[in-house]
Amino acid sequence: MVTVAAVVLGLSGFVTLKMPGESYAGPLPPLTGREWNLSESLRNDVTALAGKIGERSLQKPENLEKAAEYIAQELKTAKYNVLRQRFLVNGGPCYNLEAEISGIRRPEEIVIIGANYDSPPGCPGANGNASGVAALLALARDFSGANSARTLRFVFFINQSDTTSNPQQNGSAAYANRCAERNEKIIALLNIESLGFYSQDSASQRYPAPVLFFYPNTGNFIAFIGNSASRNLVQAAVGSFRDNARFPSEGIIFPDSDHSMNFSTSRAFGECGYPALTVTDTAPFRYPYHHSELDTPSRLQYTQMARVVAGLNQIVAELARML
Repeated sequence: MVTVAAVVLGLSGFVTLKMPGESYAGPLPPLTGREWNLSESLRNDVTALAGKIGERSLQKPENLEKAAEYIAQELKTAKYNVLRQRFLVNGGPCYNLEAEISGIRRPEEIVIIGANYDSPPGCPGANGNASGVAALLALARDFSGANSARTLRFVFFINQSDTTSNPQQNGSAAYANRCAERNEKIIALLNIESLGFYSQDSASQRYPAPVLFFYPNTGNFIAFIGNSASRNLVQAAVGSFRDNARFPSEGIIFPDSDHSMNFSTSRAFGECGYPALTVTDTAPFRYPYHHSELDTPSRLQYTQMARVVAGLNQIVAELARML
């Protein structure tokens, strides 16, 4: 059944589809012991990246390398082999980092979970995007040594946060283009982008028009955002999250040509024909310290992040078809 919202958004160039299940409402349940431990792990990783290292932009290559070394060491501790994809940006070397679990039954089918580890110039980048890196590290640790039907890759992208850069020099573009050149069969990309800020205040959530008319104005939810070509992936992710996590969630689908809510990482994979979505607190549409010097570790809500990451764990398991 087509809703009035679907008609209006369709006429405006947007697409909205009913998502499986219902967004959780009401008081949040107490954290489990595992979630408490996860919240502390997330805090430690965000603090290491955004607190101890700080700004991780191309203007501070020594900090980018420190961040890459930190991530690589955490992955090695979790028993992964870490690969670096080297490419040049303005004549200087940059590196994407990759850790992989090879699939047992369908190794040619690949699920990528990604996050960028750089920050904007002048910004310590706690929410954007040390929070995404911390979540990705947590997921990598959880799945270490697991048996998966499909190949599962954890990829840490570089050069995503500097809006002055040529998009073709982004780490996600370099990686997606290489996947396409190798004719790799990417089943899904889940890009994790800013997970750390939630508010119960009315009018704490903003959107670009016309989306603002059809979604909550309280910024207490996690969003799954993708274009119309990735609608099946968005619906599957939202359905899984709602089945397994007691936390508010929304799915947003927009036309392929619209970039107002299309994060650069998922856009790069979409341009190569791969299904891609971004999991996010919606960043600039909610977080008052987005891309500023005030984006520090103390401003994030790690218990809420832990609830979200626990839900993402189930999505990844279902996409990878864990054995």
